[in-house]
Amino acid sequence: MPQPPKASQHPHTHEIHGHRREDPYYWLRNRESEEVKNYLEAENAFLDEAMADTRQFQEQLFQEMRDRIKEEDQSVPYFLMGYWYYHRFKEGKEYPFFCRKKESLEGEEEIILNVNELAEGKDFCQVGAISITLDQRKLAYAVDFVGRRIYDVYFKDLETGELYPDQITGITANIVWANDNQTLFYARQDEETLRPYQVLRHQLGTQVEDDVMVYEEKDETFRAGVARTKSREFLLIELESTVSSEVHFLDANRPASELRLIQERQRDLEYEVDHFDGHFYILNNYEAKNFRLMRTPEDKPSMENWVDFIPYREDTLLEGFELFRDYLVLDERRNGLNHIRVMRWDRGVDYYLEFNDPTYSAGVGFNPEIDTQELRYQYTSLTTPNSTYQINLATRETQLLKQQPVLGGFDANLYTSERHFATAPDGTKVPISLVYKRDAPIHTGVPLLLYGYGSYGISIDPFFSSSRLSLLDRGFAFAISHIRGGSEMGRHWYEDGRQMNKMNTFTDFIACADYLVGKGYTSPDQLYAMGGSAGGLLMGAVMNMRPDLFHGMIADVPFVDVVTTMLDASIPLTTGEYDEWGNPNDPKFYEYILSYSPYDNVEAKAYPHLLVNTGLHDSQVQYWEPAKWVARLRELKTDENLLLMHTDMSAGHGGASGRFQPLKDLARDYAFLLSLAGKV
Repeated sequence: MPQPPKASQHPHTHEIHGHRREDPYYWLRNRESEEVKNYLEAENAFLDEAMADTRQFQEQLFQEMRDRIKEEDQSVPYFLMGYWYYHRFKEGKEYPFFCRKKESLEGEEEIILNVNELAEGKDFCQVGAISITLDQRKLAYAVDFVGRRIYDVYFKDLETGELYPDQITGITANIVWANDNQTLFYARQDEETLRPYQVLRHQLGTQVEDDVMVYEEKDETFRAGVARTKSREFLLIELESTVSSEVHFLDANRPASELRLIQERQRDLEYEVDHFDGHFYILNNYEAKNFRLMRTPEDKPSMENWVDFIPYREDTLLEGFELFRDYLVLDERRNGLNHIRVMRWDRGVDYYLEFNDPTYSAGVGFNPEIDTQELRYQYTSLTTPNSTYQINLATRETQLLKQQPVLGGFDANLYTSERHFATAPDGTKVPISLVYKRDAPIHTGVPLLLYGYGSYGISIDPFFSSSRLSLLDRGFAFAISHIRGGSEMGRHWYEDGRQMNKMNTFTDFIACADYLVGKGYTSPDQLYAMGGSAGGLLMGAVMNMRPDLFHGMIADVPFVDVVTTMLDASIPLTTGEYDEWGNPNDPKFYEYILSYSPYDNVEAKAYPHLLVNTGLHDSQVQYWEPAKWVARLRELKTDENLLLMHTDMSAGHGGASGRFQPLKDLARDYAFLLSLAGKV
């Protein structure tokens, strides 16, 4: 076995609230340091050496996963302002072609953007957004060539194919055209913290230096963005923090007009806005923890004029709404499962779409036109590939427009999914979604990968993965723990898993693991865990708390140095997340965060096998968090288990770009798991 690299120690002391914290690996924060880069490259080399006997297997897994993907593929076209828009992939190409056809799908194809051309000679390329003027003649697109989610915006004349000389650099991918077909609104981030805090407007053909600032957000806990209502009548300036919102609007036909306020921000008031037929429709949580829908005349937008349209229901989380000329469609969640509700404005029709899997994911899709009775919606489950349906809201006639192709003889009937509930230490029932191959000896114990996230109110609904078949077909089971910190069971599920309740997230995950072991589905020497970003924090905390429960873990871009990061307001995301984690400048939060922060709780004891993945240009979880964590684990752990770290030196939080390159990272992850399980 090769010897792992050893990070040098440079003493660094933090003093706060009477505590002295020694941080010998603080020096790894210097992205430009040759010593840091050499250390990261040494870790990469160690991983390559340690997994050398799986290289051929990794290539086999990569080809296997790639071969399930239809290379010549196309998205479901949608109709907008006289054109059918879609994107397609060509055999052998990593990136999409964005295309359209005028009036009819039988018409001549026009390629409006070939991302493969943009990516030539680049290690990384990601188009974050495209935006087309209402007259359909001009295209703006935002592209990132580094992976740090900092975009440059270019403008293309769709009639001539030529690029305009205008170029906006170093902004977010949030771009929206006004109705004059000449003015683009965009959000710009702070250069250091990357917090979107300004909304500007650019007049095509003018100097970018002369762009007008429409709004600047001074509060460091808020983020600024821009959107357009479905009615196309208004542009919205959306300001959001973890627990409150504020929306301003202006006439989309008069981009230089003054901003007007919907409702001034209030602590713990969250709302979002759309517009139709002279009214603003406002999804909000005023005296409604699980949200309700209200409306108000567009000339009286403030809160005292809001009137209930869909009243608050304690057992139903109202997650979103879609406006049509004759219908309102609602995205709801009840008992942890998605529901789509359809109703006429006159309430003469009110029904729910039906879904049959025991655990699944469903939601309203992309529906840009308001004058239609056709609704697009998405459906997937652990055994059902992602499917796009269209339903006629009046006749209820439903058509499957496309199901994600899975090549290689995939048969959904060979797999089965189940829904279970584990019991947390405080008695709370925590849902688990489980899938395995029908012929797997599941009730005698099999290798099982348990996935979790549990933060920001983000629900991890069951989803199909063709790549995951490479685990299931080799006898693995896969489970998702729907733990607190998400919103699967309603808004209280989130509230009970943030700030001073964060420990519930970790104990819920442990309860799910204990349940699966106790029911005989798996055993600690066959149980594996995986999570990324805030889910990487989950991995680190759980690994410190119950290292005996897992044979191996994978932590992707893990947020593991929580105390140091949340004390540093110069790091992206920090100030905006005090309401998520707590502000450690307050002694109460400091002590609580310190009690679970993975880096600060590494001890001299045995840990499971661990693979850690990160990206040098990550703007959300800086690479030095996992690097420091791995260095401390190497220093203190007492076992001989694998501890491996891979740093993508040319990517950020989302990993490699392209359609197939990310599969190489996944093949490495799966090879790690399958080799530990003796399935190579």
